Amino acid sequence: MQEIARLLDAMHARPDRAVLVGAYALGKAQRLIAELRRAGHDAPIFLHGAMERMCRLYAGHGIDLGDLRPVADMPRAALAGQIVVCPPSALADRWSRRLPDPIPAMASGWMRVRQRVRQRGVELPLVVSDHADWDELTRTIVEVNPAETWITHGREE
Repeated sequence: MQEIARLLDAMHARPDRAVLVGAYALGKAQRLIAELRRAGHDAPIFLHGAMERMCRLYAGHGIDLGDLRPVADMPRAALAGQIVVCPPSALADRWSRRLPDPIPAMASGWMRVRQRVRQRGVELPLVVSDHADWDELTRTIVEVNPAETWITHGREE
């Protein structure tokens, strides 16, 4: 995937900086991590605390996302040259100041829209989507016939 190559190129070009990638905790973050692994990135990927639980859930269901580590308690210097995945809200949050001169990136289909890139203050927009189209999604639900279906978009509550 071209967007993952751009992310890895940015990381290698600036080993003194952390690449901070905003991605939603359900689906988007795991797709991003899986694509990084598929591209051969086997170094640890660091996670904001809000991402850990969902990634553990994926692992519990047999989806190997590789070496994932929490950012908490990591020395600032140890995060230079690393990829850190966080919720989009953390990109401009006080939390991100713990990272060494972060390169703000955002993984979203919305990164095609320049206005959204500017609004978010994103240096590295990554056009990555995890959405199935509506017809495929509803057909899959009918075929699987689950006892229960959970649908989420936006806020968790």
